[in-house]
Amino acid sequence: MFSRRDQAHLPTADEGWPGRPERPFAVPERHFVLGTPLEPPFPAGLEQVVFGMGCFWGAERKFWTAHGVYTTAVGYAGGVTPNPTYEEVCSGRTGHAEVVLVVFDPKVTSIDEMLRVFWENHDPTQGMRQGNDVGTQYRSTVYTSDAAQASAVEASRAMFAEGLHAADYGDITTEIAAAPTFYYAEDYHQQYLAKNPNGYCGLGGTGVSCPIGVARAE
Repeated sequence: MFSRRDQAHLPTADEGWPGRPERPFAVPERHFVLGTPLEPPFPAGLEQVVFGMGCFWGAERKFWTAHGVYTTAVGYAGGVTPNPTYEEVCSGRTGHAEVVLVVFDPKVTSIDEMLRVFWENHDPTQGMRQGNDVGTQYRSTVYTSDAAQASAVEASRAMFAEGLHAADYGDITTEIAAAPTFYYAEDYHQQYLAKNPNGYCGLGGTGVSCPIGVARAE
């Protein structure tokens, strides 16, 4: 139905799918595993951050099992098409990455811990791909909610880059930016691997540990 464009090319607004003013499908009210709301408003004091790590099914599972996480949801962000469908994202003509919205309690965990999960569970040096999943939708991304988060991301990237270079990996290609609009993915994608325990998960790390917090503590 859709022809895939250059798998490394992010489309401009003129090249992208036009999208639509409203979401074309419903999103479940509650998290299939945690039982918490998928959409705001969230309780006061919680923080939000959005990660792209390749296919969002496995990435979401990493975060809903992490200590201190209130809720997670999969969706699309970073592109030019409003309210896209999965098929449109897969075409390569929306510019969106497959991402996970992570809502966490900073009194129980921290942005540093969320970043450790992020860096250690995918390969952030691969550009527009993650393993066998190739295309702009699979790029590595971090979309932050405030200046403190942005500072934490930059510090953690510098520390993790040292470990990657020591292990003969290339430079980090992760896109880091202030959070754009997060578009929720379809119902069947939400908590997919809890609903389909034998479903596909192409997520894989580099084996390099991220020493987040060590430098600060020292």
